Amino acid sequence: MAVGSVRLEVVTPEKKAFSGDVEIVIVRTRQGYEGFMAKHSWACKLLGTGELVIKEAGASGYRLAAASGGFIDVKDSITIFAESIEWETDIDKERAEEAGKLAEKWLAENKDTEDKDLISDYREAAARSANRLKVAAGGHIVKK
Repeated sequence: MAVGSVRLEVVTPEKKAFSGDVEIVIVRTRQGYEGFMAKHSWACKLLGTGELVIKEAGASGYRLAAASGGFIDVKDSITIFAESIEWETDIDKERAEEAGKLAEKWLAENKDTEDKDLISDYREAAARSANRLKVAAGGHIVKK
């Protein structure tokens, strides 16, 4: 492991999305965007929908992904257990746009529904779609 780096594992229910040494991890927690580096104090935080940014040890640039749900566990190493992770290069923009349109259409057509859980699900679907499109366009946390 390089000096000033920390081991990162990113896991989803379907796969291990990343495993390697990084200099920094930036992720959207429920409190907002937070960064984690080697020797960070121990933490366990719930994740929201947002960008995941990592800088691999020794790399000159950053890797960007759309992340949704789960939690980050920071100890001597960092593990992210996420509901979903899509790296910037893997995002299907047309599919993301269509999913967002469908969620927004449902919300507009069902604004009088009393099922708060269903409304929350569709709002989250719209937010995930918007996040995927933002990440596909290069994100907003770091400039490449």
